[in-house]
Amino acid sequence: MPTLFSFNRYTLPVALSLSLLASSIAAQSPDSPVGNPDEELVLNLRDADINGLIEIVSLETGINFIVDPRVRGQVNVVSGKPVRRGELYDLFLGVLKSYGFAAVEGSEGVVRIVPEVQAKENEVAGLNEDSRGDEVITHVISVKHINAGQLVRILRPLVPKGGHLAAAAESNTLVIADTAANVRRIEGLIHRIDRESMDDFEIIPLEHAAAADIMRMVQGLEGDNSGDEFNKRTRIIADERTNTIILRGEAARRASLRKMVYQMDVPGDSGNSQVHYLRYAKAEDVAELLRGIAEGRDRNNVQTSEDGAAGSMSSMDESKVRIQAHESTNSVVIFGPAELTRDLSGIITQLDIRRAQVLVEAVIAEVSYDRAKELGVQWGIGNDNGGVGIINFNRGGRGIVNLAAGVNNFLEGDVTTPPSLADGATFGAAGNIGSTQIAMLVNALQGDSSSNILSTPSLLTLDNEEAEIVVGQNVPFIVGRSVEDSGQAFDTIERQDVGIKLKIRPQINEGNAVRLEIAQEVSQIAQGASGAADIITNKRSLTTTVMVDDNELIVLGGLIDDQMVETRDKVPGLGDIPGLGRLFRYDTGRLEKRNLMVFLRPVIIRDTAVAESVTHSKYTYIRDQQLKEQERGDRMLPSDSMPVLPDWNYLLSLPPPFENAAQGGVPVKTAIPAPPKVN
Repeated sequence: MPTLFSFNRYTLPVALSLSLLASSIAAQSPDSPVGNPDEELVLNLRDADINGLIEIVSLETGINFIVDPRVRGQVNVVSGKPVRRGELYDLFLGVLKSYGFAAVEGSEGVVRIVPEVQAKENEVAGLNEDSRGDEVITHVISVKHINAGQLVRILRPLVPKGGHLAAAAESNTLVIADTAANVRRIEGLIHRIDRESMDDFEIIPLEHAAAADIMRMVQGLEGDNSGDEFNKRTRIIADERTNTIILRGEAARRASLRKMVYQMDVPGDSGNSQVHYLRYAKAEDVAELLRGIAEGRDRNNVQTSEDGAAGSMSSMDESKVRIQAHESTNSVVIFGPAELTRDLSGIITQLDIRRAQVLVEAVIAEVSYDRAKELGVQWGIGNDNGGVGIINFNRGGRGIVNLAAGVNNFLEGDVTTPPSLADGATFGAAGNIGSTQIAMLVNALQGDSSSNILSTPSLLTLDNEEAEIVVGQNVPFIVGRSVEDSGQAFDTIERQDVGIKLKIRPQINEGNAVRLEIAQEVSQIAQGASGAADIITNKRSLTTTVMVDDNELIVLGGLIDDQMVETRDKVPGLGDIPGLGRLFRYDTGRLEKRNLMVFLRPVIIRDTAVAESVTHSKYTYIRDQQLKEQERGDRMLPSDSMPVLPDWNYLLSLPPPFENAAQGGVPVKTAIPAPPKVN
């Protein structure tokens, strides 16, 4: 059954008893338990003192109140149906508001009852889920897309006289002090108004000026308003590809900026000529590329003009662009229509960048081994009238017959053609059988040769630029011969490089991968060659294209060659006799082994630090080799006379250039330190 509260000014005893009961309850702790919030109450008051109502609410809700002395008077409350105990406080706030009072939640959970006009001057709580409908609160609302000052003019009629509404321009926020219900209503309106839409964007195409220049000038003029939070959200963007300006922000601000952009987009007084001083690219290369682009565009314009019934010759002449490269200043001069010069200027900006470099280190390792053996017996027979070789193995023109003829000529006094012996050990023996002489010649040879060659050429070049290094000799080769009528012969000689050649073209791909086009060659003149005729060169060449990561070693190719050749010259039948057959044959054998491998490692150099590190390692290696040679010394030359590179730190401490050392136009004398003496 609902609890009944019903009294008037004539029921004083009842009011007094309720007042005493309320006083005893109000003296309890704020945390004292109250009745069931779902219990229903019936509140009917007529001309009752407002303080009595406050005491009843405190009794039923357990809330502590501090009542301002100015809060007085009679109230009338008619409850046609029961209300839940949990809804009593909301009803109480409505009654206070009706009679010009407000409940302000203060610190420590105490609610102050004050006149409504004074509520905003007291410390009030912010808006939260527990805020009651008629409770006075202060709330800060952040505005994103609209000027907060404009919202104040729109929302002012919705705030009662006792409320407060103001805008903070720097943060573009609204401050509202009013009842929680009205604050929630105003906040909902703001959220529906403060929405971003595509209407906040505006694109302005430019006809004469460059978009980037317009953006810089507008931003410079708007610099004084940079502290305004609303102006910070008004953005201007330059699209250089389409030469347009994009504005984003509130309509009024966009209108102001639009007017400013139109006033700046006018033809320049200096004509449509531009000079671009290049920092990294070569002016001739850039100019050639731009001419090709401009010519292609002119052809398209001519075709369009023919399809559309052709324009005048003057308009065609005006559409042409002229591009020249100035080699002395490494600059490109462009003269032509404004739109085309802007496009070409954008291309120049993208091309004139510092390119990375690639250091390619190659390792060419070759190990070879050669062994040869010869063993043979030759027989000859003769008398006083002459001799012949009955078993003659003419190896290189040095058979037994030729050797015997050379000996006879030498004995007869002909020293111009001395006998020529074969390589290795040669033994001879002769005897007489009657008037017949029998001679035997034994030849034995064993030769061993080996080589271990290690070459490490290195080469530095720009990205996508071809480079070549040659270390060797320029050797003459006879490539032709002509004979004149007089019988005199003339040789045509062509000189060719013989040695180590390395030609590369690196291309840095996405990431740290390098594409390499490589042509590598190692050549040398074969032993025994002389003059310019019949020169034999040993050549190992390699041409390939590879993909390798930065600072990774990769094998390009190689050769592993093993050759064994055995030759036997013999007298049929006699040479096959076991044991004795050795006297009637000539055996030769040759074993050749060659191992050749080519390795390569690219190093990408993007900045000065990497370049200095690579240079320092090479510099230090060469200097260490010179120091070792100096320590070893030479008996013919003093050790101090051997050249040695200065210390690396000495190079870094060289004096500054002349223009850097000048102060106030007067050169400053700087003593150059002597390089340290190497012990």
